[in-house]
Amino acid sequence: MLTRDWSSDVCSSDLGYLAQGIAVLARVAAEFANVRVVAPERNRSGVSNSLTLDRPLQLRQVENGFYYVSGTPTDCIHLALHALPEFKPDLVLSGINHGANMGDDTLYSGTVAAATEAYLLGFPAVAFSLNDHTDRYWPTAEKAAWQLLEKLTANPPQQPVLWNVNIPAVAAEDLRGCRITRLGRRHHEQSIVPMHNPRGEKVYWIGAAGEAADREDGTDFAECAAGFITVTPLQIDLTAYNLLHETARYWQQSEG
Repeated sequence: MLTRDWSSDVCSSDLGYLAQGIAVLARVAAEFANVRVVAPERNRSGVSNSLTLDRPLQLRQVENGFYYVSGTPTDCIHLALHALPEFKPDLVLSGINHGANMGDDTLYSGTVAAATEAYLLGFPAVAFSLNDHTDRYWPTAEKAAWQLLEKLTANPPQQPVLWNVNIPAVAAEDLRGCRITRLGRRHHEQSIVPMHNPRGEKVYWIGAAGEAADREDGTDFAECAAGFITVTPLQIDLTAYNLLHETARYWQQSEG
């Protein structure tokens, strides 16, 4: 067990405070720092950076010390930082998501959104996801989180960063190390799955996103599939700088 160099960190997730992944992450993080867990009361996957603005939020604590919020992962970050003022984190962790968040998925992920909100508020933040939907690889996730947090606490970021981490679905002893990657691209063939509810009314589910379209070497898809923990630095600025001149010319011509 290492010396606790950091005063504190916050753990969140989009799968809810009862999810196994957040328990794993909180347990590992507690070996390095004082930890506070603030997570949604239920699964809020796919809600991205949404805020709850149409109703008030509740913040409650359960027996194990975790807090849960009646809202989104982004709500959780705001309440963790502002409704619990005696606790100022040095680092915000999100996850461990039960399923990967790679490529375009990062736009929809509540797990990544929690880390993104912390980053926007000026804190170093890391989103963790496990590239698996079974329960076979939690020991791998625990080992990977330990390795990364050991590095983070030994050499803390000196400015806000936003890192997206994906852990491969391999046995813990088969982890091949860590690779710094770019986001790949997923081919979004979101299938619509029609069904009927108990009243016989037709309803629709959003289906799987489809296979990755860009999984070249160096992408999160490729390197995670090869057995590496992938770390992708993310940024928030969506400006298409290469199109600024062309866009200005278009609108100037239109106005003329």
